[in-house]
Amino acid sequence: MLRERLRTMLFGPQGEPAVWDRADLPPAYAASGAATAQAPIPNGWERHSHGLEQFFSGIPSQAGLSILDLGEINQAKVSFITDLGHRLYSEDFLHALDSEFVRGSTDGQANPQRITEFLDQTLDFPPHHFDGVLAWDTLEYLGRPLLAKVVERLHSILRPQGSLLALFHSDEKAETLPLYSYRIWDARTLFVSPRGSRPPAQSFNNRSIEKLFQDFHSVKFFLTRDHLREVIVRR
Repeated sequence: MLRERLRTMLFGPQGEPAVWDRADLPPAYAASGAATAQAPIPNGWERHSHGLEQFFSGIPSQAGLSILDLGEINQAKVSFITDLGHRLYSEDFLHALDSEFVRGSTDGQANPQRITEFLDQTLDFPPHHFDGVLAWDTLEYLGRPLLAKVVERLHSILRPQGSLLALFHSDEKAETLPLYSYRIWDARTLFVSPRGSRPPAQSFNNRSIEKLFQDFHSVKFFLTRDHLREVIVRR
């Protein structure tokens, strides 16, 4: 019974994102701050993140907010956000993308029916449902038609003044990009772990990023010392 309950919490019912609320975690998990089985931290590095700091300073301070995470599930993110008293919805966006389309290819990503099916599978939420979205670097791997619809849906499900954090690689000519898993150490620090690579669907410069989020209230870029550009978008 407990195993089934944990499986539902970690992976969500079929076709739905997993949802975490600290009050709903089994006692042993809540006490340890763990949302997945304890495991050694993979190789990686810490990086100060102005974007992450801006993200958490930009959402209201009261507890009980709803945050959507589009990256790979890990206990550090779940623990940090639920410890703040917020509810975390988790959808491994790239896993869902590869389940619906051919990995590393934009084939089918211009098909309106398949786009609708993908949105219904991953972002089927009512308008203004979330106070924040952690998109990480997932948007780089979406073909233009699909990307436009995904950003349109993200705009819809964010509440006014809600924040979205996105990362974009600065190498605009790269044929493949490194994939990362992002763990939140604290409100201004990420632990970044490599997890392979894949080709980007398109390249982005600052102008194209601004155009991508043109329906949002504001787009802010943060200078970094590595190859990842951090962007905070306000609804």
